[in-house]
Amino acid sequence: MKLNRYGYLIGEGFRNIFTHCFMSFASVTIIIACLIVMGIFSLLDININQIIDDIGDQNQILAYVDEDMTAQEASAKLQTKLESLDNVASVEFVSRSEARESFMEKYDESLMEGIDDEVFRHRFSIQLIDLSLMDETKAEIEDVDGIVKVNAPTEFADKFISVRNVISIVSLALIVILGFVSLFIMSNTIKLATYGRREEIAIMKMVGASNSFIRCPFIVEGLVLGVVGGGLAFLAQWGLYAALEAKIVESLGISFVEIVPFAQVWPFVLITFLAVGILVGAVGGVIAIRNYLKV
Repeated sequence: MKLNRYGYLIGEGFRNIFTHCFMSFASVTIIIACLIVMGIFSLLDININQIIDDIGDQNQILAYVDEDMTAQEASAKLQTKLESLDNVASVEFVSRSEARESFMEKYDESLMEGIDDEVFRHRFSIQLIDLSLMDETKAEIEDVDGIVKVNAPTEFADKFISVRNVISIVSLALIVILGFVSLFIMSNTIKLATYGRREEIAIMKMVGASNSFIRCPFIVEGLVLGVVGGGLAFLAQWGLYAALEAKIVESLGISFVEIVPFAQVWPFVLITFLAVGILVGAVGGVIAIRNYLKV
């Protein structure tokens, strides 16, 4: 195909957009709305996963040692066994005196006068690899000879994991549903252009024009609308996320939450939005003209 033909086909695609300005505007708006909703749930899922990872780093399982064991015995006999467990990232031995010092740092020292080291037990501070396996790992630690008690924030971890799973499922469902909605709106928009040119398309088919030649302007139209919608949705998502991030940072009530910076995820968001926009636009163009090519 000659270069001037490419120019003609691309020009026709842009002309179709401006011929049906209202529907083109509606299509872009729908794409923006759908992508923003997709982006909100996707970014929420990313942040929930980040929070769960932070919980895994900050929260610890405390394994208390049998009182009959000395610090040397506990460190020598138990640490290697605990480190060999599958889901254990690190194990740190905490002696009675170190436990007392840590306790004194948290509370008024004057209230703790007279408390001896013997009140505290030797213990191990254990960090996990996968927080979702905390229950199983706790049971394995309890089975280690010499460990008499294990404290683990399993309920707290389970709640966050449940929230993450629900958000992941909802996000996936919304992405699929909104993708079909965008595709439906886009194909209907392009169908208006094809309906107005149905006779012209029929004549082109009769004189020997190929399907690809006829289809190209409508695919160009869909691609342009998809790219415009994806780009504008990215800018809107950026602004919304920045505003939300600022509000969360200012809020003392949830100051323990660390939001993933948009600078860290913007390439993923931009590429995804543009890819979805292009895919919806191209497929919409193909679907819209399919029936008119059966001549």
